[in-house]
Amino acid sequence: MDIEGIVATTSCWKKTSIAPESITKVIRAYGKVLPVLKQHEDGFPEEEALLMRVKDGLPLYGMLGVGEGKDSEGSDWIIKILEEEDERSLWISVWGGSNTLAQALFKIRSTKSEKEAKRLIEKLRVYTISDQDDSGIWIRNNFPELFYIISPGDDYGSATWNAILNVVKGINNESISNKWLAQNIQQGHGPLGAEYPDVAWGMEGDTPSWLSLIPNGLNEAGRPDWGGWGGRYELYKPDFTKQKKGGSGVPFEAETREIWTDAIDSYTPYIDKEYGRAVKKDDISFEDNKVTLWRWRDDFQNDFAARMDWCTKSYKDANHPPVPVLSHPEHLNVNSGQGFSLDASASTDPDGDNLSYLWFNYPEAGSFNKPYQLGGAENAHGIYTRAPEVEKEETIHIILKVTDKGMPALSRYKRIIVSVQPK
Repeated sequence: MDIEGIVATTSCWKKTSIAPESITKVIRAYGKVLPVLKQHEDGFPEEEALLMRVKDGLPLYGMLGVGEGKDSEGSDWIIKILEEEDERSLWISVWGGSNTLAQALFKIRSTKSEKEAKRLIEKLRVYTISDQDDSGIWIRNNFPELFYIISPGDDYGSATWNAILNVVKGINNESISNKWLAQNIQQGHGPLGAEYPDVAWGMEGDTPSWLSLIPNGLNEAGRPDWGGWGGRYELYKPDFTKQKKGGSGVPFEAETREIWTDAIDSYTPYIDKEYGRAVKKDDISFEDNKVTLWRWRDDFQNDFAARMDWCTKSYKDANHPPVPVLSHPEHLNVNSGQGFSLDASASTDPDGDNLSYLWFNYPEAGSFNKPYQLGGAENAHGIYTRAPEVEKEETIHIILKVTDKGMPALSRYKRIIVSVQPK
């Protein structure tokens, strides 16, 4: 994952000014811990390289900053990066208003040939944290083919991304507590941790816009319907009559086309057992769009905590994620009712930690949505199970989660997609 630009923009909460200094302050703190971070993993960008990528949007709100003569350093930078010879998708994670992106699209449409504009726009992938100005709905209406993930409107409390900070009744919410943040992020983790503020409105609200880009074995960024750390989303035109109006003043308009938006998971957590089999299913289940995100919350918060440890600890004193290894392909073809084995016994851990395994079906990610129970002990390194009886070709997503016993415990995944053929 290569960071190509960080653009300071306005939003409904900050309409007349931008604050690039807030960005550069954090990057300079990052630069102070970078030598230690490099001991743990390759690929961390240099401080100066990031500082050069900080760009300004216009200090204008929404569509006031879109049109002829409204180009900015930020909007021109988006176009420059799009024009580079790179076939990879360019992801735009929008944490505030989207008018800098809107201006880039306006200029592309105004100055490029239809063929070239189509080529550039096809490279774009957009995830916006709801709508924080009136340019979001303008983008979606005017560029109907643009890949766009959003919980639309300004009813932020109902949005999928909001699950990163929601206290959920019936589960352990410790990893989003102020005490947890103080112990694992803010204090004793060097200059970068010291920059992390106390929660004033919401903790990490914008983080879901890029969580699903992290290559952890579960995430598949181009398939929001498969689910991952940033939530799960499906492609459809949402029912405007069921949307609620928030309090930000952002326009409240019906969607005119399909977007990647809120999906629903039904989820029963696994919990630890004191004796016997190490895990069991909880007695409580959950079902809504926010489940698609918070079901992974402890995993990505532990990942956050471990990386903050990397800011001050040597390699041998910190924890690093395990490496799941399958003894078979990640895509399997089986017949209706056929038995098959799954095995991850070759998985390793860079720190030599003991590993725990968990296999489970993710029914919403596949086409077979009837109840399907995997065979054997779900926490063994390998399982033998049997495909369901089907009358047409169906896909089943089986997730392997491998977790070490380091501090904090870290998880990585494999997604096995099983295509079941009718007899």
